[in-house]
This record gives sequence, structure tokens and C-alpha cells, in this order.
Amino acid sequence: MAQINPHINFNGNAEEAFTFYKSVFGGEFSKVIRFKDIASEEYPIPEKEANNIMFIALPIGQNFLCANDIPEIMGRVDENENRSKITVTAESKEEAYDIFNGLSVGGQIEMPMEENPDGTYFAMFRDKFGIEWMVKFDPEK
Repeated sequence: MAQINPHINFNGNAEEAFTFYKSVFGGEFSKVIRFKDIASEEYPIPEKEANNIMFIALPIGQNFLCANDIPEIMGRVDENENRSKITVTAESKEEAYDIFNGLSVGGQIEMPMEENPDGTYFAMFRDKFGIEWMVKFDPEK
């Protein structure tokens, strides 16, 4: 069965925020990926954003609080409107596609479900009710 976790977008201060959250909830980050970690010729990253957070996760109980910094090229996050998303972590590629295909009906797709260079699958969209979702599957997990 899929797992649901909150995901927060930041305007360049995700690491600062998550250091604070870690001081409150305790624990250790389960994953930290910086934009420089995914940079390539196909996906160049500006030097000033290289150390920004592409993905960070803090385990809290059975769930994870997740976040990223929004690259400048995508504009700033409206912190009162589109700052957070619900992340669904699927147990299989088929489940990820089923969830994406079901929830995105009548909505606005930002990124369709597709395989990433690292072999994971990811989609991002707003459903027909305006709720923002991300669906992912990692075959390594």
C-alpha cells in the first residue's frame, strides 16, 4: 500500500528550516540531495543554487516530512498558496501510474509520470480540487 507524506517547497531556505525541524522532532535526515548532486549537461544548475536542497527527508514516526528549494528558473513559491504538496510513495511502478492516472483526472499536470535518469519514477500535478500532489516510486526501496 502507498505511503503519504507532506512535502514543503522553500525559496532557498529548506536546509535552515529542516535543521530547525530536526531540533524539535529529533532524529537524523534519511536523505539529503543537493542540486549539484543531480547537475549534468542536460540539467545544468547555476552555481548560486548548487548547494540548495533538491530533496530532504526527516523521519517522524512512520512518516517523513519532505522538502526542496524551488530553483529560481521556476519562480518563487507563494508561501500562502502553493507551498506544500502531498507526496505519495508507491510500492510499485504500476501502483504509481495507477495513483497518478486516477488523481490527475480533470486536474493540471505539471510533470507527467515518467522515469528519471536515476531509475525512479515521478509525477507532479494539481488535482481537480486544487490539491497539489507528487507521486513517486523508487525501485531500489
